[in-house]
Amino acid sequence: MKFLYNLLLVIGIISFASCRDDFNFEPATGSELTFSKDTVYLDTIFTNIGSSTYNLKVFNKSNKDIKIPSIRLAKGENSNFRLMVDGMPGKSFENVELLAKDSLFIFVETTVDIKEETNGSEFLYTDEILFQAGSNQQKVNLVTLVKDAVFLYPQKFQNGSYESISINDEQVYGFFLDENDATNGNELEWNNTKPYVIYGFAAVPPNKTLNISAGTQVHFHRNSALIAFPTATINAQGTINEPILMQGNRLEPSFEDTPGQWWGIFIGQNSNAQFNNIQVKNAINGLFINANNGTAELENMQIYNCEQYGLLLATANVTAKNIVTNNCGKAALAITNGGVYDFVHCTFANYWSRQNQTVVIMDNGDGTMPFALQANFKNSIIYGNASESLVLAPANNQTNFNFKFEYSLIKFQNSGNRYNTDIFPYNFNNATYYSNNLIAKNFNEHQPYFSDTQKNKMMITEKATSIINYGNPFYAQQAPNDIVGISRLTSADLGAYQHITSVVD
Repeated sequence: MKFLYNLLLVIGIISFASCRDDFNFEPATGSELTFSKDTVYLDTIFTNIGSSTYNLKVFNKSNKDIKIPSIRLAKGENSNFRLMVDGMPGKSFENVELLAKDSLFIFVETTVDIKEETNGSEFLYTDEILFQAGSNQQKVNLVTLVKDAVFLYPQKFQNGSYESISINDEQVYGFFLDENDATNGNELEWNNTKPYVIYGFAAVPPNKTLNISAGTQVHFHRNSALIAFPTATINAQGTINEPILMQGNRLEPSFEDTPGQWWGIFIGQNSNAQFNNIQVKNAINGLFINANNGTAELENMQIYNCEQYGLLLATANVTAKNIVTNNCGKAALAITNGGVYDFVHCTFANYWSRQNQTVVIMDNGDGTMPFALQANFKNSIIYGNASESLVLAPANNQTNFNFKFEYSLIKFQNSGNRYNTDIFPYNFNNATYYSNNLIAKNFNEHQPYFSDTQKNKMMITEKATSIINYGNPFYAQQAPNDIVGISRLTSADLGAYQHITSVVD
């Protein structure tokens, strides 16, 4: 009986609704509509690469149900913008119904071929969404910045397969850079004329050199990377005023600091690397150097927002000056399987927001001679939001595990007394391994007072009195200017930056 009653009630409601006449839609006059914004700004896109989807909300502020006679793009079918109105894609719509006091979403996307629009390297592409109601017309502007670019990607063959390269006996989606490419010319010379967009693994062939000049911008698609094959060289020479930038190819602000958008830079066995004034961000591993040939030289290098490691060095040989890191999922610097390293005036920082991360990790593999470690840190900062910013993992106690920290700041709170600081390797009073360092054993001791760790502004400020002018002048001569070109010869602060006197925006 109860079921029958409920059934009759549902039927009655349906019948009542079907008999209502207040869903009769009146033609809009134009005075009823308001919009969530008067201009929809789509973020910067590369030529022929589709944008993300953006939305516009249209409100019917009146007390009557209306029918919008026309919603269309001003450039019509020739427009490079695409709309979706009430779930329907297109560029022109008629008699769009909108209930009283209700709203609807219009979704906007675009893809632009810059060569069809202009000969410039970038330009603003615009259009309008026109809302026509009788003689009354309202409009919302659409604006996006379009950049031209050099696109580098694996070739597609006639059988439908794609070019690939072999890495550790595994075929991966990738290609070798060609100095005589039919489309791009010499792909081993990158400059700042246009940005580069990389798809897949872009490899420098054996015995070849990739030269990257000042001001070059390189954007990597998901699952892409730059790799130097054995005996190859990557020579990236930016300047302080024109640094080289390497990051993902998503240009929306929401992706500006998102880790893990691309794989990173790989320097393979017996290959070579020189990096000067370069910023690497939003990778899985920023820079991985594995048993390189000779000495890899890194200077004025910034590495941010890496899903795993900022610098990952395996049995490598590296000299590094003015290196800055932050926001890395596992460690800012990881040295594994030994190697030879010299770090001068580096700021190894890590303020990753989740647990189980630190700043510097070092091990010497199984402890045998091929993996012997020799690492020196001078006038540097090792600091982050983890309790211990230094993790040392010698395989056979002190055998083949040699390091020294001099005139450096090390955060090591030894929470829960997990480490024995009376013995190797954390005996900070042992002059063989530690000399004239500042050990921050609590949150209030020797704080660097970085400018803004959330925005990767890792300059120490005037509050960091204990580390200002604490650097050894002899080591300062090895890196006479800080990462932005300020001399430190008369007063050397710790880390890659000389201190600033006020917080910058």
